[in-house]
Amino acid sequence: MIDSASSAYLYGKGIFTTIAIVDGAPLLWEKHWRRLTANAAKLDIDISEFSESEILEALALEIEKKEVTAGRARVTFSDESLSEIWSDSCERKTSLSIITAKSREIPDNFKLTVSPNRVNRTSPLVGIKSCNYLEHLVSLDEAKRRGFHEAIRLNECGEVASASMANLFWTKDGKLFTPSLRTGCLAGTTREYILENLECEEVEVGIDEINRADAIFLTSAGIGILAVADFEKRKMDRIDHAIESLILRKD
Repeated sequence: MIDSASSAYLYGKGIFTTIAIVDGAPLLWEKHWRRLTANAAKLDIDISEFSESEILEALALEIEKKEVTAGRARVTFSDESLSEIWSDSCERKTSLSIITAKSREIPDNFKLTVSPNRVNRTSPLVGIKSCNYLEHLVSLDEAKRRGFHEAIRLNECGEVASASMANLFWTKDGKLFTPSLRTGCLAGTTREYILENLECEEVEVGIDEINRADAIFLTSAGIGILAVADFEKRKMDRIDHAIESLILRKD
């Protein structure tokens, strides 16, 4: 049990990654591990006692134990060091947890809206997949209360950044676009994979560009590549099959 005076319990200090499981194996593992180690360094979370090979072996055992052939896993590092505000202890402690689940059920008529909640590009947590995820969930829940499944978030400059829980791509006149990292969006592993395999322009644009898009899709390890059927009650084109199936290839 996490100590109630720990940084993880009090402040949500931790990092995580969600990994797609395809044919019983983690997809794009190297990208996930690279981001985990980079995020740990940025938040000063000590994961030196955990080696990549040990984590990968533990993940494989959990996948086998739960008999997951198609689904997802979450790897979390929690900073269980006691808060300096509430304790005199200076001992460093980090814990690991791994959970798995089946693939999320995605509705056919996936509806997207625009969130009133902005992304702050100057936040020290921008670009970090931190366990402090409440802001994302608040935006997601607000959209759901209005009858949508997800919401696009703009940054404080009015630029399109991402969805609440996913990266964002769109097509216009046969060209593929996605927000640049300068907008405050997360450097998602699925996003990175798409950029490596398809010609795509990273841009800083307002919501008007999305309003003019031919097709929109969301990407994350949890949902793969998801075509949006309805944006602000406007029917969208479906994504080309080659794009939708891209993430199903193994790294």
